[in-house]
Amino acid sequence: MRRPSKLLAPLRRFSALLRRLSPDALAALSWCAVPPYALVLYATMPQPLHPVFMQADVLRPAPLSVLLLAVVMALPIGWASRRPPQVLGVVLAEVVTARAFGEKSWPLFLAAAVLVFYIATNRSRRTAGLALAATVVVWFADSLSFRSTTAALRSLTGPSSLIIVMTAFAWIVGSWIRLRQTHTEALRTQAAKQAVQDERLRIARELHDMVAHSIGVIAIQAGAASRVIETQPASAREALSAIEDTSRETLAGLRRMLVALREADSDHAESAPAPGLADVERLAATAADAGVRVEVRWSGTRRPLPPEIDLSAYRIIQESVTNVVRHAGAARCRVSVDYTEEELSIEVTDEGRGGAPTSVGSGYGLVGMRERVGLLHGQFSAGPRPEGGYRVAARLPV
Repeated sequence: MRRPSKLLAPLRRFSALLRRLSPDALAALSWCAVPPYALVLYATMPQPLHPVFMQADVLRPAPLSVLLLAVVMALPIGWASRRPPQVLGVVLAEVVTARAFGEKSWPLFLAAAVLVFYIATNRSRRTAGLALAATVVVWFADSLSFRSTTAALRSLTGPSSLIIVMTAFAWIVGSWIRLRQTHTEALRTQAAKQAVQDERLRIARELHDMVAHSIGVIAIQAGAASRVIETQPASAREALSAIEDTSRETLAGLRRMLVALREADSDHAESAPAPGLADVERLAATAADAGVRVEVRWSGTRRPLPPEIDLSAYRIIQESVTNVVRHAGAARCRVSVDYTEEELSIEVTDEGRGGAPTSVGSGYGLVGMRERVGLLHGQFSAGPRPEGGYRVAARLPV
C-alpha cells in the first residue's frame, strides 16, 4: 500500500511550483483560467433564462447575453492569486444568486474548492478555516433553499454532497502541504543559524589561536627584558625586537581577518593566504626567541594539503607550542609531522611539568583543538606522558 505522502506528492510539487512563481506569473495564470471557466458556466446555464428576464414567455434570450453573463461571473477568478479570500466571497455570493435564478451551482462550488485549496496552502490556518466554514454554510443554504423537504434531504445525501467532500478534502490537503512547507522553512532557517554559529566559533578559535600565542610570547619576552635591561642591554634589545616583530605579525593577522570578514563577497579582498604547515619553521623561531627550542621533524613525502587540513594542522601545532611556552616550564619541545597516503599525523611533546595547560579551563585551548579535529573526522589525544612532560597528538584524514 502506498504511503499518503507519496500519493499526495504531485499536489505538493504543484503547490511548490506555484510558490516559486512570481506574483505577475500567478496573476497571468489566473487570468488564463477565466476563459475556460466562463465556458463551463455558459454550458451549465439554463436555456431560456429565468422568466423574470422574459416578456410574457415569448422572448427568448440571445446566446450572446448568456455568454456575457458567464464572462462577468468568471472575471473575479482573474484576481484569485492576489486576493483569494475576497474572490472566494464573490464566488459564494454568485452561488446564492445562481440558486435564486435557477442556475446550476456545482461549477461555482468546484471553483470554491480550488480556492479553498489555494488559501489553505498560502494563507494562515485561521483564514483557511474561515474559507472552509463559509463554503460549507453556503452549501447547506443552497441545498435547503428553493426546494421541497424531500428534495433537500436528497441533495444533502446525494451526489451533490460530493462537492462538499471535495472541498473538505482540498482544505485538508492544502493544510497538510502548508504544514510541510512551514516545517521545511523552519529546518532551513535552523540550518542557516547553525551555519552562522559554526562560523562564529571558527572565527573565535582563529582569534584565540592567533592572539594567545602572540601574547604569550610577548609576555615572556617583556619579562625577560625587564630583568636584564640594566645588566644586559643587548639581550633586552633583542627581547624588545622580538616583541615588536611578534606584535606586528599579530596585527597583520588580525587585519587580514577583519578585511576578509568585511569583504567576504569581494573578489579583490586584500587578504594574505591563511597560515599552514609551511609556517611551522617560523613558528619555531618565534618560540625560540621566547626561550623554548622547538625541534621540528618531518617524515613522509611533503605535499600540498587541502586548505582546511593545512590550516587546522598549523593551528594545532601553534596552540600546543604556545601551551609549552606559557605553562610547561620546559626548555625544549619536539614537533613531529608525518605525511602518509591516507592521513596526516601530528605530535607535539615536551619534557616539562606534564600538567594540563590552563587554557583548557578557559574553554578554548585543548577544547578548540579537539573541535577542529572532530570537524575533520580525525582523532585527537592529549595528556601527560608516563616518562614526564606532556603530549598532544592528532591524526587528520586526508
